[in-house]
Amino acid sequence: MMNPKGGPGEEPDLESVQTLDQSDLKIRAIGELIRDARNLSAEDVERISKYQREHKMRFGEAAIALGLANAEDVLFALSQQFQYAYGDEDRRKANPELVALTQPFGHQAEAFRAIRSQILLRTHSEDETQRRALAVVSPDTGDGKTYFCANLAVALAQLGAKVLVVDADMRGARMHQIFGIDNSRGLSNLLAGRGGKNVVKAVPDVPNLWVIPVGVQPPNPLELVEGPAFGLLLRELTSKFDHVLIDTPAAVFGTDGVVIAARCGAALVVARRNASKVARLQDLVVSLQAGQSRLAGVVMNEF
Repeated sequence: MMNPKGGPGEEPDLESVQTLDQSDLKIRAIGELIRDARNLSAEDVERISKYQREHKMRFGEAAIALGLANAEDVLFALSQQFQYAYGDEDRRKANPELVALTQPFGHQAEAFRAIRSQILLRTHSEDETQRRALAVVSPDTGDGKTYFCANLAVALAQLGAKVLVVDADMRGARMHQIFGIDNSRGLSNLLAGRGGKNVVKAVPDVPNLWVIPVGVQPPNPLELVEGPAFGLLLRELTSKFDHVLIDTPAAVFGTDGVVIAARCGAALVVARRNASKVARLQDLVVSLQAGQSRLAGVVMNEF
């Protein structure tokens, strides 16, 4: 399992990502986790255990039946036991779009896991030198591209891989809002040569997940991603992270997404069901192929 150096909430730079040895992980019993979360007494635990034995059910089910825990307590305990990121009620209020984190057992999260599997099959390479970043592109605004990119990143991080999301949508950035991180410095600072310290933000309570926000919105976004600095940055990022996802501007705003996808080497197209125009979608796919981007697939978003 991967974790950044330093305590919770710290903002590591690119050199601060390391691997924890498996021996560092301590798996705790679900009963112990529920006990600690609910501050249960020894008598409460014994009462739950007795009820569990008598009715031949799981500890969590027995705790719920006795009114000593609720379903959310059990889900949180399971997430801790299996090292699975799960957002509590506060997280759901602050980041409602992160359904893969806040509703990990819902149908939307299940859909993201299914798409995750397909993407891994289509983009996996045994040769580490061929590792690519994945650009997430869409033909129009409102297709759900940023929502999709953020939740796919969470789903990948839940596998234990080191995941970085780069917000390259310098025309309408939202990734910092979805993850609730500071946006004072970010990608635009890096590409403009205005310093790159503390631009890689660890996502609170989600091990293995980092974000580079867009930073100050520049007047020349296309020139920045066409410049050599962007290619050099991608090369460095793909050498340090298992997965690098790049959020891009919708194609309606120009060729930024196509240029970014060409630099990444791979692209995933997100369109909205019953809304996206077939002609625009076809034009985008043709442009991506002309730029020699490997097309990982087209996702029809119905959420």
